[in-house]
This record gives sequence, structure tokens and C-alpha cells, in this order.
Amino acid sequence: MKAQISLFLLGLLACNPAAREDPRTVFRYNQHNPITSLDPAFARTQNNIWAVDALFDGLVQLDDSLRLQPCLARSWAVDSGGMAYRFWLRTDVFFHDDPCFPGGVGRRMSAHDVKFSFERLLDDSWPKPGSWIFKGRVDSLRPFEVENDSTFVLRLQRPFQPLLYILSMPYAFVVPHEALAYYDRDFRRHPVGTGAFRLKRWAEGHAMVLLKNPRYFETDSAGHRLPYLDAVRIAFIGDRKTAYLEFRKGNLDYLFGLESSYTSELLTSEGTLRPELADRFYLLKNPYLNTEYLGIRMGPSGEAVLQDKKVRQALNFGFDRSAMLRTLRRGVGRPADAGFAPAGMRGYDPAAVPGYRFDPARAAALLREAGYPEGRGLPELTLLCNADYADLAVFITRQWEDLGIRCRITLQETAVLRERMRNGQAPFFRASWIADYPDAESYYTCFYSKNGAPPNYTGFSDAEFDRLYEASLATTHEATRLVLYQKMEAMLVDEAPVVFLFYDETAQFVSRSVQQMPRNAMGLLRLKAVKKD
Repeated sequence: MKAQISLFLLGLLACNPAAREDPRTVFRYNQHNPITSLDPAFARTQNNIWAVDALFDGLVQLDDSLRLQPCLARSWAVDSGGMAYRFWLRTDVFFHDDPCFPGGVGRRMSAHDVKFSFERLLDDSWPKPGSWIFKGRVDSLRPFEVENDSTFVLRLQRPFQPLLYILSMPYAFVVPHEALAYYDRDFRRHPVGTGAFRLKRWAEGHAMVLLKNPRYFETDSAGHRLPYLDAVRIAFIGDRKTAYLEFRKGNLDYLFGLESSYTSELLTSEGTLRPELADRFYLLKNPYLNTEYLGIRMGPSGEAVLQDKKVRQALNFGFDRSAMLRTLRRGVGRPADAGFAPAGMRGYDPAAVPGYRFDPARAAALLREAGYPEGRGLPELTLLCNADYADLAVFITRQWEDLGIRCRITLQETAVLRERMRNGQAPFFRASWIADYPDAESYYTCFYSKNGAPPNYTGFSDAEFDRLYEASLATTHEATRLVLYQKMEAMLVDEAPVVFLFYDETAQFVSRSVQQMPRNAMGLLRLKAVKKD
């Protein structure tokens, strides 16, 4: 039996076509960026998050509609003041079998493991990217408390309504203290969680194999134990075109996102799957919580002419977002027709908060009112952009030229541009903001004046906006919070500290042999309920 399993794994790692004849079901996908760590506390990028999500669990999780659902916690309650969260845990959850445990057998998970995992994030002796979810938020004296093995309490310094959404993030996944003591910082390569899959092999830079966790606690509606898949194989093909070709050849089951070198081979000009591919693949498109924008640095460090609100508004009225998406993205994405929080986010409502549409007459009128009729006297702008978005920048700036607005595009390496944004040295820049969790607060935090960069890259500062933002965090009433969110959105549309571009969509291409693929606005690849013929 061991020899059979070894041959099975060898085939998975080598992407041997013969392995596909094995009766066990294997889901195969590619990560063009390498996975750097399987430690949840370091799961800050999509490439890490997808694998970590398969290996670990949190107290709560999101369904495909981004509603909170139980996971390690079977239920929870929040006190009337919004300051204390009590979780009642499942008692049938076990960590993966691993040498860190006596006899190599994974033990039962308890509230002590939740406390350990959360305290670990706040351990300054080993700084972790995930520490921000609790720093400055949890009570300084008794932030985490174990009432008994199956009851855990989290206390805050002040109410923070998005907390439960934050607890669905990988940073808050639960790990056992034995694994950290046994592996120390090499835990990144030896993850031990409670997830639907467990790590079997990781040849860094080449492939990773995850195997089904036979003791996983979740079941489907019929009572069948999850996951359905026997294994997951992750390839690390850095070139997107090469990965696309492997998908077309049938060596991958899944392709996420678009790249200009092959988009036309997959999609029609209307953004639908090309008919000749329909017998082999299917396309899933849905909103993705990512807003693309051009940021404008406010205040003395910004371009002087862009401190004029009428000029900023003219930029927003001065180009056709719908045509841009049709031309450059084959209709994948939605014009930014409301505020900063994107379509797919609860509360998004262009009827309640109308945004900008293409209106060259209105843009020209605003330029005249600002003292720049037909752009005369308007200094040339400089837009900082990375190469991946050069075509988008060219499209926009050419349309601005029709209004007399001159704008030079300066291409920068992504890391250099981010550093300039962080230091307030990017007066006008292309950027995007992806939600860390599905609450619109994660977008409005980008304009709260007490925040530095990140997330407030524009340096936007408005006392009334700050007041609304703080009130939205304190209220426990959902309808009241929505009203406050819409007031903040209306302020951002009016003040225009950004040029609103588009709200993103996911484009997932899936083999016809795969069913029940997740489809959510967070771009989560949750494989425990996926089936494959």
C-alpha cells in the first residue's frame, strides 16, 4: 500500500499523464507566484492564502454569498455593547496527524488553541503581517479568555463591527502550540492545522501536493464527510502563457484570471467563452471585491493643480469606462458607477450614491469653471503607473487629450511605485484596493485621516468624514451603519480624491470534469466541496 501511495504522489509531483488514470480524484491548479509560507500568520497574498485555506480553519467562515457561517465555532454571541464576543466551539475537531504530537496522532482542538493562536499574532518577538487584525483593537488586559475547553471569549477596547469578518481571514486560523514548539520558524514548511487537506509534499518552486484529511469534521447537507477530492496538486509555472497552454492540454483543471497574451483565445469580444471551447471548459464570472483607481495625493505634497476639486471632477467625467472595459478587458469588470466600495459589496448602491459617467460636456464645463477653458493654461500632469496597466493609462489619457488635458505616463516598477505611494511621493498614481474582508469599512479606512499610508495613500483628510467613519464602527445597528457608509461614499464622490476606474470581476476557467467550484467576490479558492469526475 505504501508503494502504491508513493507512486501516486510521484505522478502528482511530476505531472505525469499516467497519474490521471488513477481512480483517485486530483484537482490541479497553478500558482504563477511562488508560495512563500504555509503559516497562516503570514498569509498576506493570494498565492499563500489559497493553500493555507485548504490546510487550516478559523472560528467562522464565509459562504459564497459572503455571509458568515460557523466553522470551528458552532455558534457565537456578541454582548449588547459590542465589546465581548463569546464562541462555543465544536468538540469533534482534530489536528492533522503529525510527529509534533505524541505517537504522531493529532489531538482534539480546544479553546486553549484559539487563545494560543491569537496571542501568537501579538507576539512582538516574532513580528507577523497578520498582527494588525488585533493590535489597537483587543482589550489590553484580558483580550482572550478560555472559559472552558469549548468556550472562548474575545474582548475589544471599543466596538468594531467588522470583527467577525476579520476572524474569517487566514490570519485568525487556529494552530497547535505543539507544532510551533516542534518546528519553530520552520512551521512555514510543516503546517499542522484542522483543514480539509493536509500537506504531503512541497518541492518549492516546482509543485505541492495536499491529501484529503480523513478526519475532517464538516459534512455536506446529506451527511457525507468532506472533502470529496482525494488530493490537490499545485504547480508553480511562472509564465502565465505556459500555464494557459497546460490548461488547454488538460494538465490543469483550473485557470484563474486573464492575461493579454491569451485572452482572445478564451473569450469573445462580448466577454463570453468562445463556443469552440464549451465542450471542454466552462467560465465563471462574478464580482470581485477590488476597486481600480487613480489616486491623487492631497495636500502640499500633491500636484498643485489637482488640489482643485473641479479639476479632479473633470478627470472623472472625462473618459468612457464602459468602452475601456470592452476594449481592454473584453467586458470583464464593471464601470465604477458609484463610490469607492465595489459592486459585490453589501451596501453598494449606485441609485443611492450615483458616481461618475462619461460626460465630456460636463468635464469641459468644470475645466472652464476652474479657469482652464479647453485645457488652456492647465499644467501637464504626470501619472505614475506600472507596466501591467500601461494600456489602461494610455486609453484614459488619450480621451483626456480631447478635453485639452495633457498627461504624461511614467512607468515604474511595482515595488518602486508602492514605496513612493507609501512615502507620499506619488502625486498621481494608478492603484487598486482589494478587500481584506467583506465589509465596506475596509474601503473607507483608506480615507480616514488618522491612518497613514497604507491604507490612506491619498492623504485625504476631512473632519466630517472621520466623524462618520468613527460612528460607523461604534454602531451595532446594521441599517444605521449602511446610512453612514452611503454618506461617506457621497463625500468621496464629491471630493474625488481618486479617479474611479472600475470594479473588478473574476474570470475562472474550469474543466468540465469539475463541479461545485466556489464562486465568491473575495476570490477564495475553497476546495472542500469541489467534486471531480
